[in-house]
Amino acid sequence: MEDFFVIGQIVNTQGHKGEVRVLPLTDFPERYLDLDSVLLDLPGGLQETQIEAVRYHKQFIILKLVGCETMDQAEKLKNVYIKVKPEQAVELPEGHYFIKDIIGLEVFTLEGELLGRIEDVLQVTSNDIYVVKNGKKEILIPAIKDVVKEINLESRRMLIDPLEGLC
Repeated sequence: MEDFFVIGQIVNTQGHKGEVRVLPLTDFPERYLDLDSVLLDLPGGLQETQIEAVRYHKQFIILKLVGCETMDQAEKLKNVYIKVKPEQAVELPEGHYFIKDIIGLEVFTLEGELLGRIEDVLQVTSNDIYVVKNGKKEILIPAIKDVVKEINLESRRMLIDPLEGLC
């Protein structure tokens, strides 16, 4: 099964001509300008839809999708997630990772102690926070270079040097 990338969520209509307002769920909102089509995650399954036009308004992306001509049609798309195929993923700079690749990594200290597995990534203003769980215990690890020393996607491991009092 292919892993698709979520890049936005339709949160409302925009105007009366079938445009939709999209909350970008990507670090690269400009990527919409390079897309000819997207996948709409509809209740019946993924539906590939062509993009007719893209514009930006405040923190939102306004999309005109082919076949969506009225406000009523756009209204039916509210809360639908927008996805792209893996081959449409943005190439990340070295040392950056997709959240989907981070989820599930086992986290070890420099001393070799297993702290748990990354269950979630919280995206906050300053830096991401990795939510590591080991049974009922939960540890929040800041995604900063002083703490995260190595990420190895092949071995599915992360090596950290925890801050004082973190663990």
